[in-house]
Amino acid sequence: MRTLQKSKPELSIVIPLLNELESIPALYQGIVQEMSAMNCGYEIIFIDDGSTDGSFDVISKLRENDECVKGIRLRRNFGKSLALNEAFRRASGDILITMDADLQDDPKEIPRLIAKLNEGYDLVSGWKKIRKDPVISKNFPSKLFNMMVTWGSGLKLHDFNCGLKAYRRSVVGKLHLYGEMHRFVPVLVHAQGYRVTEIPVKHHSRKFGVSKFGLTRFTHGFFDFMTVVFLTKFLKRPMHFFGGLGSLVSAIGVIICIYLTYLWLAGEVIGNRPLLTLGVLLIIGGVQMITTGLDDEMLNYNNRKYDNGEIVQEYLGL
Repeated sequence: MRTLQKSKPELSIVIPLLNELESIPALYQGIVQEMSAMNCGYEIIFIDDGSTDGSFDVISKLRENDECVKGIRLRRNFGKSLALNEAFRRASGDILITMDADLQDDPKEIPRLIAKLNEGYDLVSGWKKIRKDPVISKNFPSKLFNMMVTWGSGLKLHDFNCGLKAYRRSVVGKLHLYGEMHRFVPVLVHAQGYRVTEIPVKHHSRKFGVSKFGLTRFTHGFFDFMTVVFLTKFLKRPMHFFGGLGSLVSAIGVIICIYLTYLWLAGEVIGNRPLLTLGVLLIIGGVQMITTGLDDEMLNYNNRKYDNGEIVQEYLGL
């Protein structure tokens, strides 16, 4: 029997996925069961990020019987951030829920996330307090990652990278995700003055498929973390970053040159000393950093937009 969708859904459930053929039907059934109990208008948006196992065919069949199901298929694997970006641009609900497609996130947590959101928060992130993942390959690295992000951002959360989150529409309208930025969404949202919190959520072991977690995520994530710190702390004042760093570097170079000048006045030969070259290079490098800061002050970072419409191959119901 075909399920009819209300004119405007109150809730958008956004699910990025890559090769989750076996998990999709069970996840769909779990969501539908929970939505029936909540009795609210909703849409389920699956974003197929370049699957090669026929995942989008499963989504298409679900769509045939349920108009609440909508689908986006990307031309290839662009990554979770761009997948979420595409869904955020097209979701219609006043509240958005994101969750992973591997059945490790529990749809029964959705009402709890929304209840917490209604306490006056703009983003509620899940906290996988008891993780069902391998300790060495995922648990320990995740702890280090969360400690690093807390230290760099000032936002104290236990689990920044949990895929299970609840957002207000006003929040996602401000997000422009790329690279590995999906891992830092709470930081980006917090930096814009929104209220962010977390609640413990149930976490299940993976039943099907294989984890997409790899060591390359650490290197990519580290550089994206540096980008996030810069964007959140120095986006509107890049001169504070480049100017401060450039002044420090130049000051070290000046001190070295003053020291060498003293030696020169004392009668020593300094023309062939490597320290002289280092001092001059530090002064020049510092001046270049300051100049970079001045140039960046003239750029309008706030108008930077990411239009990834060309990466989408097919839509269902959107």
